[in-house]
Amino acid sequence: MKSILQLAGTDATDEFDPIHPPGTIEENLKQEARLGIVNPATLPSTERSPAADNASVGDGEIDMESLLNLEEIEEVATKRISRKAWAYYWSAGDDLISKKLNTTVYRQILLRPRIFIDCTRCDASTSFLGHRVKVPIYVSPAALARLAHPDGEWGIAQACATYGAMQIISHNASMAPDQIVAGAKDDQVFGWQIYVQTDITKSEAHLARLKKLPAIKFVCLTLDAPVPGKREEDERSKNIGANLPVRSAVQGGESTSRTTTDAQTPKPKLAGVGQSLFWGTAADLTWKPTLAWLTRHTDLPIVLKGLQTHEDAYIASLHPQVKAIILSNHGGRALDTAPPAVHTLLEIRKYCPEVFDRVEVWVDGGIRRGTDVVKALCLGAKGVGIGRPALFGLGAGGKDGVARVLESEWHSPMRIQIAHLTTWSVLTASSSQG
Repeated sequence: MKSILQLAGTDATDEFDPIHPPGTIEENLKQEARLGIVNPATLPSTERSPAADNASVGDGEIDMESLLNLEEIEEVATKRISRKAWAYYWSAGDDLISKKLNTTVYRQILLRPRIFIDCTRCDASTSFLGHRVKVPIYVSPAALARLAHPDGEWGIAQACATYGAMQIISHNASMAPDQIVAGAKDDQVFGWQIYVQTDITKSEAHLARLKKLPAIKFVCLTLDAPVPGKREEDERSKNIGANLPVRSAVQGGESTSRTTTDAQTPKPKLAGVGQSLFWGTAADLTWKPTLAWLTRHTDLPIVLKGLQTHEDAYIASLHPQVKAIILSNHGGRALDTAPPAVHTLLEIRKYCPEVFDRVEVWVDGGIRRGTDVVKALCLGAKGVGIGRPALFGLGAGGKDGVARVLESEWHSPMRIQIAHLTTWSVLTASSSQG
């Protein structure tokens, strides 16, 4: 309501459009609540001129190839995107300890290159859940991509197609699913993230609609953020429009909720985007009831995201429909001082290595160089996810910026680094030796 009052009498398109998929108004607002059609001639132009696009980064277009690493890409994106977008993407929980450790921990792991190895036999391709991909890198579910650029999640999909990478689409995507996968190649691999809602019927409708999307190959249930983290930079921005409810891109129709607002979970006040996104997310999920419910409503393979201990990895590996797990602390955005994924990966290797034989183990969080990818693979990970880099790539240059993210650190450089170490087959063998 505060947002509505603050925006009353103005064109709210720029606040509403980037974070709400098309059809939100039509599917959720009764006809009698729609007051009429706006005369487009009375609205300011929504087109951005090249001068406006580059006003904060100097004259002329940015040459994506001139950006040599993720730090430079993020620097350009930070100057181009709104403060609201930057605060939401960059922010993390409390003192940023987990966020910073996610990256620095990879710097503490040293490689042991071997010599006299034939470096011409290097193949970085792999498979996720039986689906072949060209690189062992995927884009993690990252919400509200259109805050960074109009290309949004579709732009990420286009870049992934170029380099043969998998994409997990966020539950809170800012585009409709048919828009995101439009023009996707037949062999392109998508997963869909789900947050279970307190109104369970919404989640059931969500899963039902996924059955009509053959491009979606699996369901990724996120568990590392049952409640929103205290992301101070995001909250400090006091974004106008930030507490508007954001509907999942695949949720449609009128609300079927039969419950009242949970008195123990008060609706967040006008604050950051993150608080708003988590409104309505269930915090009472448990192993047996939740997995039993999920298997009743989808035949797709289940991927559990957010495991942070070897004990939970072991339990997950025993469930027949769980085909992969993602070790993640939500990019440091939820519980601060939670362990980085590579620590959990080492735990599994030490205490229950049989998990690697039962399910695929993926990791995300803090990956910034091709060497980081190689280290995770050597320690047993099947795949490595990136989240923020894709969003900042969008901010820097739309779909071309995301393509540059994938190319600059993980395409040719990663192949070179794998070749320096060993061939792919020997690399896998050394993973099994710990």
